[in-house]
Amino acid sequence: MEARNFLEILHVAERLKDTPRHCTTTNGRTESVAEHSWRVSLMALLLKGEFPNADMDKVVDMCLIHDLGECFTGDIPTFMKSDRDRAAETLLLRQWVDTMPADVSARFSALYEEMDSQQTTESKIYKALDKLEALIQHNESPLSTWSENEYELNRTYAFDTVAFSKWLTELRRAILDDTLKKLSDGDAGKEVGVRESI
Repeated sequence: MEARNFLEILHVAERLKDTPRHCTTTNGRTESVAEHSWRVSLMALLLKGEFPNADMDKVVDMCLIHDLGECFTGDIPTFMKSDRDRAAETLLLRQWVDTMPADVSARFSALYEEMDSQQTTESKIYKALDKLEALIQHNESPLSTWSENEYELNRTYAFDTVAFSKWLTELRRAILDDTLKKLSDGDAGKEVGVRESI
């Protein structure tokens, strides 16, 4: 890849550093799409030993690129995103990917096709981690930043997405335990997930 092509891709991707997501951090700051994508990727890296029969390097790749379409559309929360929004994001993303060097374009296109089809173990792991990271982040954010529907979403969201994996189902249950504790305790004391061990 030529240096100029490399820089052009990075310049577009940099937009995600300034693209806000619906959720906030522990301190109540609006998080960026880039921050979400980074932690989803970290989750995949940490789980390499839990899925020995999956290509976890591919999962990390999927996590790294999964929200690049939001460089063009911004982030729309899943409960507000319409089919029209999804189609627009997909079109703009494909147009951009088509401008990349042929080998990069082919690699990204193959990953996006696999992610969209949700037929492989790798694509299912990526999708589950994407949803679970959002739930974890909500548990870490102040309750005052939650919208009304998120009280129910944090109790019920993504159980169907993790059903293929015993380990991810256990993780989802642990996240639910944190949600219920947070809702029971309110925002008194430390936020859920922040431990004294640090």
